[in-house]
Amino acid sequence: MIGRRWIRHTALVALVVLPVLTAGCSLFSKETSQPIDPPPLDQSGSQVDMTDDAGSEQTSMGSLPSEGDVPRMTVYLQDPDGYLAPVALPYTLADGVLPGQKALEMMVENGAYAAGVPEGFRAMLPQGTRILNYDVNPDTKIATVDFSESFVSYNPQDERAMLESIAWTLTASPEVKGVELYVEGERLSEMPIAGYPLDEALTRGIGINIEIAEGVAYNASFPVTLYFSNQTLNEEQYYVPVTRLVARSDSALHAAMEELIEGPIDNNLTGVIIPGMEVASIEEIDGVVTVDLLDETYEDGLPIPAEMLEAVVLSLTENTDAAAVQVMINGQSGIMDDHNRSYSEPVGRNHHVNALKS
Repeated sequence: MIGRRWIRHTALVALVVLPVLTAGCSLFSKETSQPIDPPPLDQSGSQVDMTDDAGSEQTSMGSLPSEGDVPRMTVYLQDPDGYLAPVALPYTLADGVLPGQKALEMMVENGAYAAGVPEGFRAMLPQGTRILNYDVNPDTKIATVDFSESFVSYNPQDERAMLESIAWTLTASPEVKGVELYVEGERLSEMPIAGYPLDEALTRGIGINIEIAEGVAYNASFPVTLYFSNQTLNEEQYYVPVTRLVARSDSALHAAMEELIEGPIDNNLTGVIIPGMEVASIEEIDGVVTVDLLDETYEDGLPIPAEMLEAVVLSLTENTDAAAVQVMINGQSGIMDDHNRSYSEPVGRNHHVNALKS
């Protein structure tokens, strides 16, 4: 099926400027990687938008443990710089309503949950969109979503971001691996305005906030998803996932870690790795990634920035099926972050990523 989608778009590739690639990417495993589908002709670089919920510690639909009496659910919203980012919003779940349906309702622009959206962020589903039906096949793990007619009333430049936000929000649940879209009971084979193909279920493999590394040829690339840092308008830190096309490598893990060290391409994002660090070794064994980072200036016992360590865990678990990451510095595993959290043992993804207050 990957080959068929490749052929379907090949004639359009030469007409698209590589630095603003907005293609969907095929799903890749920790052992092998596959190319991202070439982008449709009329997709533009103005598309917007890893999540904190893809690992084994996640709860259904990225729901967070209660903070006091207020549970939170993670949805993907557009930030003030045009990136999609996971944001954990307060919610209530009525009897008979599935978490996936509730998540989609929270993603409607100017909808019932608009007051909970952080300042400057934007929900990606068009205003007035209703979820007519939501269901998940427990065998195939495919979610089917039937939207009202308002779903197709969007700006062309938002098309890809809409699909990324839907795919990444719903596949945050371990119960959902793919999503099929309907409008008023009819299955969409492609999006109606810019024409993104929907003949296959949307998966996390669509990527998010797609970019391409400098000097990399599209047809010789593969995707890694990285977590960088940004700040809200109220200067609250949060993580942004970016799917970067990089030169093909035998190890997605090593490629991801090297690109994380390289830092963001866009100046709106902030790198998370201490300057000068290198990858001494990285491997996955029995669901745990062990990465040893070399830093000649590091002094034993000094705390490591929590922002860096969390981004490493998020990035490495995003690019593998691993549930946890063991971070070492100069061969030593007994490290602490500057929030006094121990990393002496393997650490899983944090449920509380981007539980923004503003």
